[in-house]
Amino acid sequence: MIFERLLESVRQAGLGLADGALTFEDETPGEGHAGARDACVRLAQGAAAALPDVMKRLRDEPALAFDFLQNLTAVDWIKRDAIELVYHLFSYQHRHGIALKVDLPRAAPRVPSVTPLWPSANWMEREQYDLLGVVFEGHPDLRRLLMPDDWVGHPMRKDYREPKAYRGMPTSRPSPLDLLQTFDRAHATGPAAVRGPAGPTKDGSGT
Repeated sequence: MIFERLLESVRQAGLGLADGALTFEDETPGEGHAGARDACVRLAQGAAAALPDVMKRLRDEPALAFDFLQNLTAVDWIKRDAIELVYHLFSYQHRHGIALKVDLPRAAPRVPSVTPLWPSANWMEREQYDLLGVVFEGHPDLRRLLMPDDWVGHPMRKDYREPKAYRGMPTSRPSPLDLLQTFDRAHATGPAAVRGPAGPTKDGSGT
């Protein structure tokens, strides 16, 4: 099982993680060979600083060999006051996958960057910094990716309120349904439609 292999690799590497810092959550149907299962594990919030070491074991341990960072996503769990990062990894050699989750304090979400391990993490981390405010320590170029550099706030946070204007420009746009109703009203009160060929009158003379 992937989780047991990871725990053994961490123990052999002497990372010094406390008991329970890594926990198994679930297995889901994988994208590799038939019957493959993707493990889901969680790194405790207090152990977030050890993330690069754990990720290095996932990448370099021959029995695991997660050489591909598929995706990095994040969730704002406002009720539990946490930002949850989810790293999706895949091994082309073994055709198995894993999701590693870690909670960060919502007020100051900080975690080491994994860009040195997977260069593709560069823009993924920038996206989470931009949209949720996660600071990835050691990132080579941590700046916004989607929003302007001087944008205020992080749009994917659940308590985010969009400003009405940005540099004098409105940030809202009319609803397409409202535009359609305006179009229909304009045409309903405009010039009559052009008539087609006239039909015969009652006396057969036409018009």
